[in-house]
Amino acid sequence: MSARKRTRAGSLSVATGIEWVDIKPTCLGRTTSLPLAALGRSTGSVPLPPTHATPSDISPASTIKLLLVPIVLYVNWELSSPYLAPGVSNPFAAAFFVPGRISSSSNDDPRYAKSYYDLVFLAYNIVFFSLVRQLIAVNACRPIAKYFGLRREAKIDRFGEQGYALVYFAFFGAWGYRVMTQLPTNWYETKYFWIDYPHWDMKPELKRYYLMQMAYWCQQLLVLVLGLEKPRKDYNELIAHHFVTIWLVGWSYMLNMTLIGNAVYMSMDIPDAFLAFSKLLNYIQWERAKVYSFLLFFAVWTYFRHYLNIKILWSVWYELPLFMPEEAKVWDASKGVYFVWWLRYQVFIPIALLQCINLFWYRLMARILWRAIRTSEADDSRSDDEGDDDDDAKKD
Repeated sequence: MSARKRTRAGSLSVATGIEWVDIKPTCLGRTTSLPLAALGRSTGSVPLPPTHATPSDISPASTIKLLLVPIVLYVNWELSSPYLAPGVSNPFAAAFFVPGRISSSSNDDPRYAKSYYDLVFLAYNIVFFSLVRQLIAVNACRPIAKYFGLRREAKIDRFGEQGYALVYFAFFGAWGYRVMTQLPTNWYETKYFWIDYPHWDMKPELKRYYLMQMAYWCQQLLVLVLGLEKPRKDYNELIAHHFVTIWLVGWSYMLNMTLIGNAVYMSMDIPDAFLAFSKLLNYIQWERAKVYSFLLFFAVWTYFRHYLNIKILWSVWYELPLFMPEEAKVWDASKGVYFVWWLRYQVFIPIALLQCINLFWYRLMARILWRAIRTSEADDSRSDDEGDDDDDAKKD
């Protein structure tokens, strides 16, 4: 006759009539055992599949194969088209070369416009960022996390996520600054968001930067929606943040407002790099370093995510009516102008929503800062590893 009893840390032991066998949840990276007699074995444990996908479950090989397909097709077209379709441009080039070259622009100063092929470029780079995320978060950061003594799978995964975030935001923050130095808006000369609008002809570097940013945020939204990251306490705020960002990026690109888009990107990317670095120090428990890094991060976040963000909002509300050309205050797609009266609100509202989400996080950061001043500890109050049980915590 079967019976049940409770063992430590909430695991359940089942009397099978032969022996007691522990059953534990697997979604948090722990061992699961089944009745051994039913498996025809006398000893050992059999892991059950996890209840949700994790970054380490995904092999980069499949992603590499997807990325190679357009490359093979591109090379095949280049080799065969001179004989089969002379003079026809390669349709697969849009996957990795910026599409939409304006034919009348000079080679010394090439310019690019929006193109339907942008969707091909966007899709390819969503897959590309999936590969980069896998290589950095899993293949590179997991060994580093274990080297610094992290043992729980949840913390190792979080360490990998923040390692990827640090690499991405540091790179794109620096790239965004480089792009801005080529524009009249450098450094946050906000009146040039509107002077000479529409800004429909883009430098090639600006267009590549913009589309790759869009691909990153689409890929990140997929990661959250598909549950490839363990949800945090601010999961809903993250979803809202990603939706608003994609909304803002999509509209600004479609309506030829890439100059203000670059400024918004900059105000997000640079502080996020400092945030990721501070969290990495928190995971490896470098106590003094993480406190100093958090203080630096708090100052950088305040300047970029609040001061500059509010400066952009002020420009939308007060400078736009002053500097927007009168001929652009109509909706005329043939001329690339769209600034009818209500579009001012369409620009203002998503940036204001981002500011509200930033203020929500700012409140959490202020609590961490106050605790750091009082106790010299700067731990993330969002608790990245919520859901781990007490027994697992004792192991650390």
